[in-house]
Amino acid sequence: MGSFDDDARVRPDGLTIRRLRRQRGWSRGELAAAIERRSREATGRVESVSRNLLQGIEEANERVPYATLCLVSLGLDCNPVELLQDERPAEDEAPLGSPTR
Repeated sequence: MGSFDDDARVRPDGLTIRRLRRQRGWSRGELAAAIERRSREATGRVESVSRNLLQGIEEANERVPYATLCLVSLGLDCNPVELLQDERPAEDEAPLGSPTR
């Protein structure tokens, strides 16, 4: 199995991240604190994601390095794949400009 490039930019699903954060009753600042705390527990180093970046992710699905998505998932205690936006069109959706039946 190949390794994933931590610097590769991915598009997170901001609505899912916001939903999971709100389910925990957290502000963006509290999620940022959870990321710092859990990264310290997991690696012995404090890594962080700013509240401004969390806002960009939640509101604009801002592309981020995969490593950043992993930090967010660590803070939310979930698998990073759960936080990725599905960029594939649904099977029943025709691409723009294509004829419909």
